[in-house]
Amino acid sequence: MRSLVLLLASLTLSGCMTVSDMAEGTRYQMSDAGLLDHSDTRRTASVRIQPDSFVFIAQGAFVPPGSAYPRPNVVAEEAFNGFVEYFPMVRRARQPEGLEQAMAEARAAGAHYLLYCRFAAADDRIGNADEWTDQQALDRLGLDSGVIQIMLIETSTQYLIDTARIRNRGGLLTFHDNKPEDLIARPLAQYARGLLGMGDQ
Repeated sequence: MRSLVLLLASLTLSGCMTVSDMAEGTRYQMSDAGLLDHSDTRRTASVRIQPDSFVFIAQGAFVPPGSAYPRPNVVAEEAFNGFVEYFPMVRRARQPEGLEQAMAEARAAGAHYLLYCRFAAADDRIGNADEWTDQQALDRLGLDSGVIQIMLIETSTQYLIDTARIRNRGGLLTFHDNKPEDLIARPLAQYARGLLGMGDQ
C-alpha cells in the first residue's frame, strides 16, 4: 500500500514538470547547498540588446589579489564561448587590454557594444594531492571562489549601459582539480542569455 501511494504521488508530480525542469531544479538546489558549483550574478540594469548586435569582448590586464594567478585573457575567452552561442557577431581581443585600447579596437571592428571584464578576486584553494604537496596548509583546503566584474558599453556613445558582478564558488562534489577560472563559463553564458531576456535554461 505504501509503495502504491508513493507511485501515485510520483506520477502526479511528474505530470506537473518536465524531466529537464526537475533536473535543473535539482542542480540549482544542490549548487545552493554547496554540493555543486554556484554563482550569483548581480546586475545594475535589466537592459536587453538585440540578438544581431555585434559584441566585442575584452579583458583588463588586472591581476586579482591573492595567491591565484588565472590564465591571462581567460575571462574574455570564456565570455566569448558563452556569447557566441547566442550572438552571431562576436569578437574578442587576443590579449588583455586597457579600456581605451579595447574601446578603440571595438570601434575599429565596427562593434555595437564592448563587453569589458576582469577577474576582481580569485581564491585558489587546495584541490588535489599536488597542490597539497606544494602548500601543506590546512587552512588552504576548501572550495575555490572568485569574483568577475563586467561592464557593457555602447561603442557609439561610450555610454555604460550595464554592469554586473558575478561571484563564483566551487562545490564539494566538484572541487577536485578545479581552479577559479573553471567556475566562470556557466555564469557568463547565463549573462549572455540575460542580455537577450532569456531565463536560465
